[in-house]
Amino acid sequence: MYGSCTGRVRLGAAAMGVVAALLLAGCSSSDGGKQPQGAAPAIGQQPKEISPFWVNPEGKAAQAFASRLRDGDTANAELLKKIATQPVGQWVGAENPEAEARGYTEAAAEADRDAVLVLYNIPHRDCGQHSAGGAADGNAYRDWLDKVAKGIGDRPATVILEPDAVMHMVDNCTDGRYHEERYDLLRGAVQRLKQQPRTKVYLDAGNAGWGKPDQIFEPLKRAGVGQADGFAVNVANFQTTEASKEYGRKVSANVGGKHFVIDTSRNGNGPYTEGDPAERWCNPPGRALGETPTTDTGDPLVDAYLWIKRPGESDGDCKGGPKAGDWFPEYALELARNTK
Repeated sequence: MYGSCTGRVRLGAAAMGVVAALLLAGCSSSDGGKQPQGAAPAIGQQPKEISPFWVNPEGKAAQAFASRLRDGDTANAELLKKIATQPVGQWVGAENPEAEARGYTEAAAEADRDAVLVLYNIPHRDCGQHSAGGAADGNAYRDWLDKVAKGIGDRPATVILEPDAVMHMVDNCTDGRYHEERYDLLRGAVQRLKQQPRTKVYLDAGNAGWGKPDQIFEPLKRAGVGQADGFAVNVANFQTTEASKEYGRKVSANVGGKHFVIDTSRNGNGPYTEGDPAERWCNPPGRALGETPTTDTGDPLVDAYLWIKRPGESDGDCKGGPKAGDWFPEYALELARNTK
């Protein structure tokens, strides 16, 4: 409804093939090694002192970049390179959570980087809208979450936990009969993930454009933010970094001084303010990429800027876009073209 969690990646057999390819390739942090004649340049890692997070060399943006180069479309390839060379969140799917989590974290560890994982499978997610779905029930969710944790193992991972899950209880978008179970599932998820020795967990806490920020403090506490490493703001939204910092500081002051991360993937031009307010979040025109992922934020409360939403993937079948999570090439190019 509020655009903070649309555009989900749907992972299954295709994604598992990507993970397998990454592991077979070794996913080293170096660009070394000769490329076959006519092949696209390899996508490597950002310098670790700038960004400790893993760049997926087989991601959708990297594939689109390589395709444009093969077709001789160098101008648009250079635009897509702005996305392809940055670390983005890996959304763990419902079908093979343990294998996917293991594949992503092993590939990241091989490259001496941290994987950024996004867990978005809570029952009754997205209030039946563009990204409806999730686990069938609480027991199915617990089983799925346990498999994710086992897949992570002792490798480093930064986990963004359940975008919108708390916010949609506060605004009653999620039916009240599911609230108690959801709180229990979120608390349990934080506790289970924190059993992994090198896993950081950030519980989603909405965004600066949301209309009920003062009402989220107690629900976040009930959902287990006190046991998490912190919370995430602006997931898949377009609020500016400064507005997100201000919002995050306010939340932090009311949840025990917890740190937070900001999704800067598409906030370079701030939020869209025209058209139907109910649809401004869905593939809005004129947006741009924001600050690239880094832990060097200049703010002691902000642990990182992250690209949690994967730039170039659709928010849903609106404004000419495909279904949520599918690659939207025109939108990807516009984001990159508008970036200062």
